[in-house]
Amino acid sequence: MTTYFTKDHEWITVEGDIATVGITNYAQGQLGDVVYVELPEIGKSVKQGEEAAVVESVKAASEVYAPVSGEVVEVNEGLTDEPAKVNTAAEGDGWFLKLRIADKGQLASLMSADAYKAYLDEIG
Repeated sequence: MTTYFTKDHEWITVEGDIATVGITNYAQGQLGDVVYVELPEIGKSVKQGEEAAVVESVKAASEVYAPVSGEVVEVNEGLTDEPAKVNTAAEGDGWFLKLRIADKGQLASLMSADAYKAYLDEIG
């Protein structure tokens, strides 16, 4: 299993052709207390960089962008009842959706954990 990151602060883990997508600890920290999550329909096709879900906090609403193109095959229904799970386990049980990856070549445009850490240092 490999984890990648985006400059929009999403993470993605890949197992075979299925990718699990969430937001990073940094992102949830910037948002503050998450109060609502809007998840996509299963079967929806999303393109890399386009909105895949919405997360609302006490501070703001923000889009969760698809790190890669694909078809939504599963959503984390638990977030509907307990959106605060995004705050307590952003890079674990607080995942948003799973995608069947349409083009694994798109993974090359994402950052490794080390590159993401360096990016966070760069943006302060």
